Amino acid sequence: MALHETESEVARAMLYAVQGGKGLRAFLVIESARLFGIARTHAAPAAAAIEALHSYSLVHDDLPCMDDDDLRRGKPTVHRQWDETVAVLAGDALQALAFELVLQTVCPAEQRILLGRSLADAAGVRGMVGGQMRDIAAESRGAPLSLDEITALQAGKTGALISWSAAAGAVMAGEDQVALRRYGDCLGLAFQIADDVLDVEGDAAAVGKAVGKDAGRGKATFVSHLGLDGAKRRASDLVAEACDALSVYGEKAETLRQAARFVISRRN
Repeated sequence: MALHETESEVARAMLYAVQGGKGLRAFLVIESARLFGIARTHAAPAAAAIEALHSYSLVHDDLPCMDDDDLRRGKPTVHRQWDETVAVLAGDALQALAFELVLQTVCPAEQRILLGRSLADAAGVRGMVGGQMRDIAAESRGAPLSLDEITALQAGKTGALISWSAAAGAVMAGEDQVALRRYGDCLGLAFQIADDVLDVEGDAAAVGKAVGKDAGRGKATFVSHLGLDGAKRRASDLVAEACDALSVYGEKAETLRQAARFVISRRN
């Protein structure tokens, strides 16, 4: 069915929102599937699904009622390029598309259902949305979050989708998820610590979004608790733990180990 002109505008905003990212989560889906001999083409719908869902979260996170950001991935945020209404609807549509895509993954029906159900869990109040809500509530509570509280918050806000991506291959194959879940949990936390470091050390042009916002808001972060060097050491330790979790897969998992190392060496 052809799209109406106004629907096409939302579709254009959706496409704009998904362009320019690192594709880390999609990469993790494809690589975790490869461990179990699952073809890239079979895993591709799940990889596309997580990118659509992640992009929706960024579109909404950038809105004035949330983080009120003007720049994302080196270009104007969706609500600046269009307006808030289009941004909300584009985010909503990307979320719906994610579940349409994940159910097109080529694997047994039981595994497809588990993929969809676990994605909903990772994206919802027990995962990303819950973590985001904790983050927003922290801004008005009057006292900075403790290190344990930040860790729990980020395990949902950032880590849940990364952990889902890392375990997706095992889910598709109907295999044990423990090692890949551990890898994903450590990777997700290391990724967030690297983001906190970039907020201090990064250049906005290279990072593709505003930097220095956390300190400007007096927000508690891994850097504010651990110091810059301490945060970097913690991220490095987490990467080592992530890599160790993959030992059961031997050399087959080397690309996933390299991805973990990349996460804390990236400049954007």
